[in-house]
Amino acid sequence: MNDSCCQSQIDAGALEERQRRVLVVVLVINAVTFLMMITAATFSGSSSLLSGALDNFGDALTYALSLAVIGATCAAKARVALFKGLLIFGAALAVAVQIGWRISNVETPVFETMGIAALLNLGANLLCLRLLYPYRNSDVNMTSVWECSRNDVMEGFAVIAATLAVWVFGSGWPDILVAIALLALFLRSASRVLKGAWRELYPELLPS
Repeated sequence: MNDSCCQSQIDAGALEERQRRVLVVVLVINAVTFLMMITAATFSGSSSLLSGALDNFGDALTYALSLAVIGATCAAKARVALFKGLLIFGAALAVAVQIGWRISNVETPVFETMGIAALLNLGANLLCLRLLYPYRNSDVNMTSVWECSRNDVMEGFAVIAATLAVWVFGSGWPDILVAIALLALFLRSASRVLKGAWRELYPELLPS
């Protein structure tokens, strides 16, 4: 029995160490990608790039929080997941404000800058998704991290689609429409993360 318990502790400790290493890597990737995206969004005037940049910033904060609670209690992880859901919701509100401004001031973004940034962003997001894949169902903490990373990949493909549409039609409207679609994605993700955290924290309030 003692040997079994010790082995379980060793396995759990090894898993937590692997989770820490992965979260540090994806945190650095998202921080660097955020700086690249915010610079590209400023020079190109792209709403979808700015949406992606805000998403990367929120993810960097999410990964930092997730790193802090590895090995913590399930309740602590659920509280952090709840906060991460609120962060995603806050990013969605920021995107909504920016979209509103762009609709009243429609401009055609610089698609060359958009395209380069979108490809780099997608590559970084795919790498993060690959790194997080083995831990996607570990606990509520890592599940919420996986949710953010999966959104990033969808966002990466969407921004590339926006870039191609801006190039083909010579208009800023495709960029705005993709930004609106990303807004819907953020809201859906925030809802899923918040519901998951709520189930962990208050299972007695769930319908039987």
